[in-house]
Formats: sequence, structure tokens, C-alpha cells
Amino acid sequence: MPDFQREFEWEPRDIKELMRSIFLDYYIGSLLLWKGKEENFDALSCEPIYGYNLGGRPEYIVLDGQQRLTAMYYAFFAPDVTLPRRTKRAYYFLRVDLFMAEEYDEAFYYDWLSQRTSRLMNDQAIQFEEHIFPLSIIGSGGWKLPNWVQGYEQFWKDRTRKMEEEGDLAGAREAAQHVTNARTFGEHLKEITEQYQISYIELDRDLAIDKVCDIFTQINSRGVRLDVFDLMNALLKPKGLQLKQMWRNAKPRLAFVDTEKMNVYILQVMSILRQAYCSPKYLYFLMPGQDKPVRGPDGTRRREVLVQDTADFETHWDHAVEAIETAIKLLRHPQEFGAISPRYLPYVSILPAFAALQAHVKTLPATRRLDAQRKIRHWYWASVFTNRYSGSVESTSARDFLDIKTWFDDDSAAPSLIQEFKSRFTTLDLRRGVKRGSSVYNGIFNLLVLQGARDLTTGNVPQHDDLDDHHIVPVAWGDVYLQKNQVHTILNRTPLTEDTNRNVIRDRLPNAYLPEMIAENGESNVRAILESHFISPAAMAILLRDPFTPEDFEAFITERQRTIQQAVESLLIKERLDLPPHLRDLDEDIEQVELGLRNVITAALEDDSARVPLQFLQKADERILSAARKNPAVDIEQYGRLAGKLEYCDLREVQGIIVSKALWPVFEQRFTNKDMLIGKFNQLAELRNGIRHSRSVDEITRKEGEAAILWFGQVLRK
Repeated sequence: MPDFQREFEWEPRDIKELMRSIFLDYYIGSLLLWKGKEENFDALSCEPIYGYNLGGRPEYIVLDGQQRLTAMYYAFFAPDVTLPRRTKRAYYFLRVDLFMAEEYDEAFYYDWLSQRTSRLMNDQAIQFEEHIFPLSIIGSGGWKLPNWVQGYEQFWKDRTRKMEEEGDLAGAREAAQHVTNARTFGEHLKEITEQYQISYIELDRDLAIDKVCDIFTQINSRGVRLDVFDLMNALLKPKGLQLKQMWRNAKPRLAFVDTEKMNVYILQVMSILRQAYCSPKYLYFLMPGQDKPVRGPDGTRRREVLVQDTADFETHWDHAVEAIETAIKLLRHPQEFGAISPRYLPYVSILPAFAALQAHVKTLPATRRLDAQRKIRHWYWASVFTNRYSGSVESTSARDFLDIKTWFDDDSAAPSLIQEFKSRFTTLDLRRGVKRGSSVYNGIFNLLVLQGARDLTTGNVPQHDDLDDHHIVPVAWGDVYLQKNQVHTILNRTPLTEDTNRNVIRDRLPNAYLPEMIAENGESNVRAILESHFISPAAMAILLRDPFTPEDFEAFITERQRTIQQAVESLLIKERLDLPPHLRDLDEDIEQVELGLRNVITAALEDDSARVPLQFLQKADERILSAARKNPAVDIEQYGRLAGKLEYCDLREVQGIIVSKALWPVFEQRFTNKDMLIGKFNQLAELRNGIRHSRSVDEITRKEGEAAILWFGQVLRK
């Protein structure tokens, strides 16, 4: 490396993404090399690539491509050095099972040197068991790479045979699939390591140094980003299509989202809708008349053409542009998704999948679209709060599109992401969300918009062009009394009008301006406005403390985190965001009745599921097993007792248990009259189903349902 090259600067994730590109046989750009000689090595103060310590004679000076070459060396040879600005050495791995399942975003990862990593690197049995291929084996030389592949395949052959002998046929089938995967992965490895090509330009060794330096300067000062869009544009020109002009025509319609990738996103939406995949290697099949190899479920192969001709291409392009434009309008709508400004859009990268799903919904029968949109919303918010689209996302977009389409057709086929969202949201440490623009930060801000957070002085909902990201406890106070960045947490932020934020509140503490507002407008009115900002009465009381201390700030953000998590559960996980406010409250009341009835059954039957007639728990057991298959974190043992099983029973099944012939004597003293109880269940169920299945709730149904809620409340308090 010549001395004038910058230091190796790539982050660990950048190396990971390069590995992914190589294994997917993507083009990673060309190198500019200068055939070296001794005086040039000396004149440019050359030194080896970062981490290189194997000796040998240098042959080339790297003018362009240092970061890529160093990243490949670090991942494939695992030198005993730390990455820049890191205290530990990193190792790079590939999960074979995920790679073979085309889950490419998750298949590649890195880990820091630890006891676990050392054990993994030195124990092939663990590697084989967990399907982990250390990329450094590629640089080991000799027979280590083919031996690893053979060992991996043999490991799962032995496991298959053992399971067959033990009579575990399901396990044997799964192990046999790993044998097939091992063989296919070995072939892929052989192809990549023997045939992957990196283009390079070689400058003559006798070229003058001043000319070489001039070439280097020109490359690094006038470089232009070339991506798959540029490639498609070049390929389409001979066919009479001006893709750049088509993009220029579409660009103003999509200008709300600030990204350089929007032209590629249009191609990705086209690709998802035509073939359900959108990585660069699939975009090539959008070429007019280009045939694509397709493997059928039975293993047979055929070829099909996705885009017939240039007119067909233009039609699909226009359809994709329209889909993205519609998606953007939905995302920025203050009553739909709340991303009212580009800077509050949680993800730009989710746009292709979101737009493709919206386009697909339009093809469904009108009677199915309401439920489909509900499922899209659930997937969208789950993606936001699990950081699902924070990295390279082509395979994630394709997988989500297919999974959500399946869910449209089968209510029991909810993607594992939905269960993951339900289990993970309570562990979100929102106080660490200090970076505006991160998905969770923006997601909370969007929820505040959807909640209708009202301005403190006007009582109006701020317009999107008159919106400040307000610190509830001011920055000036936080800079003095809090540790770095604590004051910037999303738990201390909320939307207000610019005038209120900068001219009324300014840098004052809440204990200075809230008393003024209470004196002028009344405490109940101020409390109602604060609650629209997810600031509970308890949090309001903390903000009014005088003096206000760092301990009070901690108490405030702890209480606000509880309130926001409660809102996430109620509005997103339990999907009450779609309901009018009065129906949200009723839905919560119905839920409390259901929880109360389950507690009554659990207590009366001493948490013993054996006392319940089998037919009432069969569906619950099926649902528990289905949930466990989709989410390995589900603890089956937890649901062996009655309380756990009742979590998966619906309202009618709970009713059936209570009024069953065998168990009614147990509950008769509490509920007294079976016919009256059944009538109340009917009223409650009618209201519940109307709310949760998005049907209209007429006045009679609502009133009767409210009466049933009151009746159950009294009975359950006995």
C-alpha cells in the first residue's frame, strides 16, 4: 500500500457485506494496480496490506481497491490483529443452513474473540452441529477446505443414520436435508473459490510516478457511483428503452423520500411482483425477452420469460412507480403511519416490500382487502420495532413478501416476526434511543403523531410543516445535570409547534411552565393534552417536582417508558390503532373481562387442566404447538398447566368451560343463572367480534355490550 493511501477504515459490517456479495457472485468493482519495482516501493513508502505478516515478495502497488482487498484478507486469512479502533480481533462466519435457505442477510455474521469463539474455531464438531462455516478456512490452504466440506457432510450422514436407528423419522428427514445442503454448499464453495473473478487494471511498471499519482487523484476526486440501475440502463438502451429518462419522469412523484436508491427500488418492486425476489442477480431477468430458469417443486426445470417486450417493461415500470407513490402517501399520512416528514420515516429500505404488498392487495377481492391491510400494518410495525430493515435487505424483502402473502390466505400462518415482536417489545430499552432517524426512535415519534399529540399552548394537532422535535426536559438543564446524551432519549422528546417550543417553553423546566398552563386552563385540560403525548398523570406529577433533580429525570423517563410500552402493546400488538378512540376503550374493557374469567377458572379448578373436558382444550393445544413451531422461544412446559392453556382459548371456549355440564356446579355460586350468563356472553361476544373483525358496531350492539361489561365486572369482583 502506498503511503498516500488512507488507512483501512471499513467497519466490521462493511466486511460482512463484502463477503455476502462475493458468495452471491456479485460484481464488487475493479481494482487499479501498478506493477511494482523496488524504487517505486521505496519512493511511495509502501507497506503491506493491513494485518499481513506472511512475508514474500511484493508485486503490486494498490492504487484503488485497498478497502476491499484488506477486507478479503482479514475475513479469509484471519490475521492475529484487531480491526482499526477495536480492542478485539474479529472472526467472520457463514451459517450454511441460512445460506441454503436463501436467508442471505442473516447468513453472514462476525463475532469478537472470546472463549466461545475460540472454542468454536477449534472444534469442528460444534461448527458442523451449528452449521457454522468459518470463512478463514478459505485462506488456510492445502486440503483444509475440501476436508471441512467432506466432514460437514459426513457429520450429518452419521446423524441421519443414528436417528433412523432410533426411530426418529422426522429428525432423520431433517438431517438428510442437511446432507443435501452440505453437498450443494460444497459445490458452491468450489465454484466461488475457483472461478470468482475480480477485474483489475494493471499499470506498467515503468510509468512515471507523477502520472500514477495524477491517475490516483482523478479516480478519487471524480468517482461516480455505479449500481445495478446503471447496468440495466446500459443493457436496455440497445432495445430502445431510455431507463434514465423514465426515471427522470418518475422522480418528482417520489421525491418525498430522500434516497439515492429510489431508481433501484422501482426495479425491485417490479421484480418482487414478477418473481418475488429482488436481489441484483434477479433484476437481470426483467430484461425484455430474457428467459429465466425455473425449478418446479418436483425438481424439473423449465424456462420462462417474465417481461415479454419493451412495452411490457414500461407497463411494469409504471405499475411499480404507482405502487411506490401510493405507499409513500400511506406512510406519510398522519392517520395511517404518521411519517409526516421524510426525517421521521423509520426505514427507507422497507419501501420495496411495503409497496409490493400494497400493490398485491389491490389484486385481492374487495372483501379480503380490509384484513390484508390489517396484517400489513402489523408486519410493518413489527419490522420497525425489531430493527428488521436496518441492514442489507433484499432477501428480507423477498421473504417478507412471500410470508405476508401466505398470511393473507391463512390466518394461522402468521410469520415468526409477529410472535417475535410480541415477545421482544417489553425488553426494548427506549432510553437508549437517542439518535434521531433510527427505526425505534422514529417509530415512537410516528406513534405520537398517530396518537394526535396536541400542542401544549394551542391544543391543536401540529401540522407537518410546523413541527419541532421538543425536549420535554430541556437540553440546557440536561447538559449540566445528566451524563452525555441522556437528555436526548426519545423518552424525553415529543412533537410541538415551533412557536410553542421556541417562544413559549424555551429552555424552561416543566415545573416552570406547567403550573402556568394549569392556572390558566385547569389541571384536567393540561393532563388530557399531556396524555396525548404518552405522559401519564404519574409522569406529570414527577415533572412538577420542585426542585427537579437527576433522580426525578430518571423517574420520569422510567414512567414514560412504561406508558409508551403499554401504548405499543395496546395500539400495535393488540391492533387497537385502527379503532376509533371510544372503541379502543371498550376493547380494553373486554380484554379485562376475558382475563378476569380466565383467572376465575384457574383459581376454581386449582390450575389443573386435567379437570377440564378435553374438547375445550384441543384447539388451545393446537395453537400452542403452532406457536412453538414458529417461535423456538415459546416454552411448551409453561403451557402444560391450565393458566397457560387458557391464554390460547377464545371467549367462546372460556364460556364453554364455565357452562359445561361437568363444571357448572363449580361456577354456579358465582354466576347464579346459566341462561343469564349465556346471554351476557352473547352480548359481549357480539361487541367483541364487531370490534376485532372491523365490522360496524351499531348503537344497540354497543349498549348491550357495555351492559355486559358492567355485569361481568360486578360478578368478577365477588
